[in-house]
Amino acid sequence: MSTKGQVKFIAKGKTSFFEVLRSRVDAYFEENQISKNANSSMVIKTIVLLSAYIIPFVLLLVLQPNFPVSLILWAIMGFSVAGIGMSVMHDANHGAYSENPTVNYWLGHTLNLIGGSVSNWKFQHNILHHTYTNISGMDDDIKDRLVLKFSPHTEVKPFHKFQKYYAFVFYGIMTLYWVVLKDFIQLGEFTKNGVNKGTVKENILMLIRIILDKSLYLLVIIGVPVMYFHLPLNEIIWGFVLMHFIAGLTLTVIFQLAHTVDETSHPLPNEAGTIENNWAIHQLNTTVNFSPDNKWLSWFVGGLNFQVEHHLFPKVCHVHYPNIAPIVKQTAEEYGIPYLVNYSFSDALKSHIVALEKFGKLPNLNEAIG
Repeated sequence: MSTKGQVKFIAKGKTSFFEVLRSRVDAYFEENQISKNANSSMVIKTIVLLSAYIIPFVLLLVLQPNFPVSLILWAIMGFSVAGIGMSVMHDANHGAYSENPTVNYWLGHTLNLIGGSVSNWKFQHNILHHTYTNISGMDDDIKDRLVLKFSPHTEVKPFHKFQKYYAFVFYGIMTLYWVVLKDFIQLGEFTKNGVNKGTVKENILMLIRIILDKSLYLLVIIGVPVMYFHLPLNEIIWGFVLMHFIAGLTLTVIFQLAHTVDETSHPLPNEAGTIENNWAIHQLNTTVNFSPDNKWLSWFVGGLNFQVEHHLFPKVCHVHYPNIAPIVKQTAEEYGIPYLVNYSFSDALKSHIVALEKFGKLPNLNEAIG
């Protein structure tokens, strides 16, 4: 991965787009006298999602149900973890949940519920993904993973032509990989490429904190049921894996449907290291909304189906995205900028599978989509 700052955006045409759009969105909040942060419905959602994670775990320990019932409780926890990650942790770590940094700090650390590191997540997501969306070598979210290929500009290997068949199995192990290896690998990578600008002392402390956080997580989620409540280790391991498979599959699919689809572009910088495009227009070219009318889905995925609005206004709480989406769409249309939407979940999923198939075709090493 290139170091941060080696790729820059040079606005060409329609340079007033984002300025006009931002003024209109600001006017919406001012005229309606509402905060850009969380409202009462967001607070209720937070309580519901956290309860849906904690209560099944408590029931598992106290009632000690038979194995099939315990798996149901672990499954509920898996969906809850995904919901917390998409709705609560995500907004908080963008500084969008509250005006109070302390609230954002503690709710951001709900990432620890899947054994993750907040600092690494911010490097990967807030800096690399949001700044350099779909730019190969910069956006860590489209970096090739083991047998998965998410960019048309990376090396094609023989097994990639089958990835549309096996990808979803690997999506399911994403959070397990996060718990075991991802944060340690990323700490080294982000330090080496300059994204992590911490001192040696700061990074040693960060490493110690990652180890302690993961140890505490595993102690609570596995150690406590086995050592203090004498639940069978094999049943706890099966439940733990099921929880993470559900959470990993859900999280990965939702994030992939916004960027790794047939409609989005994957631009490369020129020899001078520049993307000849306005940053905001680049976001519209590389991001697609999906299922905007599905209110239940919007609730569960934290508005990430309004990914266009999120990328343009990441510090606005997701509960407001459905209301500002018409403003974004209208302004984009006025400037002749495509506003990408898949209107159903099935269409978005099909588009993602088409993209996986195209990226995995041989030989298409330098073939670009869009």
